[in-house]
Amino acid sequence: MSKFNPNESIIAAYECGERVFGESKVQELCGKYETLPKDIFWHFIGHLQTNKIKYIVPFVQLIHGVDSYKLLEEINKQAVKSGKIVNCLLQVHIAKEETKFGFSAEELLDTMAEGDWKNLNNIQICGLMGMATYTDNKEQIRLEFRSLKQLFDNVKQSYFADNESFSKLSMGMSDDYQIAIEEGSTLVRVGSKIFGSRSPLAPEGGL
Repeated sequence: MSKFNPNESIIAAYECGERVFGESKVQELCGKYETLPKDIFWHFIGHLQTNKIKYIVPFVQLIHGVDSYKLLEEINKQAVKSGKIVNCLLQVHIAKEETKFGFSAEELLDTMAEGDWKNLNNIQICGLMGMATYTDNKEQIRLEFRSLKQLFDNVKQSYFADNESFSKLSMGMSDDYQIAIEEGSTLVRVGSKIFGSRSPLAPEGGL
């Protein structure tokens, strides 16, 4: 996660060989895309508003937080306009916190069973994403990650058994990534462990 970090910090990581960076604000992501090397793979990791999708679709490599079918439809719509196929992860609400977003496990399974997503030809569902509760209770965090891995396996077996693209399980951040890896994460979203803690550069606006 490179969010809230200046270009100089990202370039320092880039020069060490890092090519994948994640942002959570559309305006900040677009600004960095315009000014930083074009071989960077940009991930969007945050709550994405439907009216801002069009700004990132032309270049984003992976959208982590698709938290509703409506959002998935809008991403597909904008991807059609751009002539692109956009990689997406479906976000599942696994935390005991109302402030986090995502499908419930039941909603996700219902959405998969209904099958309308199969008609969205310009999106590629690559896996699932989730955030654990912000707590010092490591066993709770472990159980939340484990439940997401079980859901991932269920969805993969039921709907993507022959699709190698459904392979990403994005869970774990700087404070809990070790537990996430132990429970099957393939993508961890670490920022402060690399860049240190930073305050937001500026409130988002304009886009």
